[in-house]
Amino acid sequence: MPLIRIDSLEDSRLDAYARLTEAQLRNKLEPEKALFIAESGKVIERAFEGGMEPLSLLMEEKWLESMAQLIARMEAAHPELPVFVAPHDELEKLTGFELTRGALGAFRRPALRDVREVLAEARLVAVLEDITNHTNVGAIFRSAAALGVDAVLVTPACYDPLYRRAVRVSMGTVFQVPWTRIGTDVRDWAAEGIPLLKSMGFTTAAMALSDDSVSLDDPALNSAEKIALVLGTEGDGLAPATIARCDYTVRIPMAHGVDSLNVAAASAVAFWQLRR
Repeated sequence: MPLIRIDSLEDSRLDAYARLTEAQLRNKLEPEKALFIAESGKVIERAFEGGMEPLSLLMEEKWLESMAQLIARMEAAHPELPVFVAPHDELEKLTGFELTRGALGAFRRPALRDVREVLAEARLVAVLEDITNHTNVGAIFRSAAALGVDAVLVTPACYDPLYRRAVRVSMGTVFQVPWTRIGTDVRDWAAEGIPLLKSMGFTTAAMALSDDSVSLDDPALNSAEKIALVLGTEGDGLAPATIARCDYTVRIPMAHGVDSLNVAAASAVAFWQLRR
């Protein structure tokens, strides 16, 4: 499809980029119409390579040359894909556009997969309980991709991995690591989720500070055939009911009187130790 040059963000074809809120993009009432936005050429490429369906691209003129090969690949698979080109001063009106490295992509949000399907071939998985910081969600996905985590599960109250900032911080790795939501009860996902994990052969390990916690390098934990590592939100940590249902409570040994790490940093340490 030829390039479409536009003069103003008021063009209704740019609603996804300029006017829809994150809640509107998610469109819970009509999931088949739900979208997400990918920011920067690298993230757009990873979304496309991860099987996401592109709906349009938006960029400044100067980025056309560097993205030409990717655009050609995307148009080969989706011949009707519109590529909108807008002036820099118009694009500056988009919140955070200067951080996107020049390009935005609107993609159709995929349907959530069944937990059992996502875990079918998994050995090491991360469970994110109620993490309410998009930067942490994105950073955990990036560590998961880099350190060989097979899947990520997010609880009903955990922030959306396809939120713009989470996707950007992850550098698009949210499209490389299989993920889905686990549990249906916002107040106690673990009542349903932990038994499901155990039924699939996972040893469940809660990252938390407690008197009966074992060290992350504990031989029994590290010899487990399949491990589900449960990580909690900053400050409050994991719910007591979640910790009680897990097989292990696990801590990272600390020095200099430090009691804990940021959840994203802790996840990277744990993924490294438990990888194979």
